[in-house]
Amino acid sequence: MVVMETYDTPVQAIEPFIWTFGDGIAVLSSSLLLLLMFSDLPKMTPITPYQLTRTTKRKWLLGQFIYVILVTVLYTVLMLLFTAVLCMKKSYPGNLWSETAAMLGYSELGKNLQVPSTVRVMESISPYGCMLQVFFLLFCYSLTLSFVILVGNLYKGKTKGMIFGLLYSVFGFLLDPKVLAAILHKEKYEMYQVNVLICWISPLNQAVYGKHNLGYDPLLPKIPHSYMFFLGILVLLAVFAINRMKKYTFEFLGEKT
Repeated sequence: MVVMETYDTPVQAIEPFIWTFGDGIAVLSSSLLLLLMFSDLPKMTPITPYQLTRTTKRKWLLGQFIYVILVTVLYTVLMLLFTAVLCMKKSYPGNLWSETAAMLGYSELGKNLQVPSTVRVMESISPYGCMLQVFFLLFCYSLTLSFVILVGNLYKGKTKGMIFGLLYSVFGFLLDPKVLAAILHKEKYEMYQVNVLICWISPLNQAVYGKHNLGYDPLLPKIPHSYMFFLGILVLLAVFAINRMKKYTFEFLGEKT
């Protein structure tokens, strides 16, 4: 927005979303609100005891999964809409990168403002195609965090899932290449192999579009690899949750049943 106002240049409608969540710290920060939203999982209402007499624990747990997925989708869509609305006065819907994005990507301006607008992204894909991939990567990361909270609450009791969610987030933060380089006191050229390894094993880096193989570095993961990575985590968490339901004790009005 600063560049738009200073140079009086427009932006493509969804570019603010792409550049906002093209950074690992932004992805991490945006997902932390889910810790509060899902802190009381699994959801129980006054009619839950009646529902449990009419269905199985697995079907009830499936309902929890659907609830988490729908809320995470809505949350991600709202972030997309809010970033688009912020710049709508000087935006256009055409599927072409804007002059503002070019200024940020082809000059030092983007680095100085810490906006992750990169040339290789603009040369490899259209804005709407990039938006879809950024959206799904952000959604996948947020969904895995939500499932971590749910499984933590099922195993250790309510509010404990927030601790597991925080540990999941801290794990991604510590494996950020910039943070790790500062901790190890290494120069950028000394961190190449470590950075490649981090991009494969860190959920947070898997959620950042610019950390993928965009036709430049064959050692980095591709977008489909990240989808498979998150799918594997979700399946593993779902299995843990289903196994826990066999011995899960429901509490209503302070009584155990």
